[in-house]
Amino acid sequence: MPSLNAITPEKLARLVGTPGCPVIVDVAGDGPGSIPASLCRPAEEVSTWGPRLRGRAVVVACAGGGDRSAGVAAWLRHERVEAEMLEGGVAAWRAAGLPLLNEALLPPRDADRRTVWVTRARPKVDRIACPWLIRRFVDPDAVFLFVAPAEVAGVAERFGAAPFDVEGVFWSHRGEQCTFDIMLDELGLRGFAGLDRLATIVRGADTARPELAPQAAGLLAASLGLSRLHTDDLEQLEAGMPLYDAFYRWCRDAVDETHDWVSHTPRKKGGR
Repeated sequence: MPSLNAITPEKLARLVGTPGCPVIVDVAGDGPGSIPASLCRPAEEVSTWGPRLRGRAVVVACAGGGDRSAGVAAWLRHERVEAEMLEGGVAAWRAAGLPLLNEALLPPRDADRRTVWVTRARPKVDRIACPWLIRRFVDPDAVFLFVAPAEVAGVAERFGAAPFDVEGVFWSHRGEQCTFDIMLDELGLRGFAGLDRLATIVRGADTARPELAPQAAGLLAASLGLSRLHTDDLEQLEAGMPLYDAFYRWCRDAVDETHDWVSHTPRKKGGR
């Protein structure tokens, strides 16, 4: 019998990557992988971090969906947080064949448990696509620093940030693949429906190969337009998030849908 105030792994997986995804709090502790987009928090300290989640929907995951996550979810509801537990915990997520995030490749987290990333200023395609991917599938609280190209290495070292989409670093282009592709592969995110198709569009837009996907030219045009609308890189990132949300949902759910112009045509006078 399903637990009260619980959500199944399959249902939660459909929410991951979307703006409406609840905050996923992993209280399982160290393991071989974590649920994508989850925040790791110690269960015993829920009274400290729990109040910060007021007003947000939360799903709590422990190793096996037992009293650890049930207790934390109950405590959060006491704090007026809309909290559920993940039915079966991380074990059920894994048993369902759902992707697990490769945490070992992430940069060290700061004092607020956020990952920090740094790249070149004035982003166009990859440098917006990758932060979108990280915020939606890796770390919702991730920090992104945009600096002059010559400053990337120094800033990365000083602030413990992971440099991306620059030459000579781990998170960058390899062969015909762009940085977005590399992040999907290395972080174990290929298992989410729609991301492979989105990666092809991003690759086409980012590497001047619009023939890879009909949508690539449109993504490039929108990206260049955003870069001219916003002089502040962080404002451009925030404006670009809904753009990638829309492309992702099309890739996942709407590729077979067509626009029927006839249904919008007014009926002729006297017609039925």
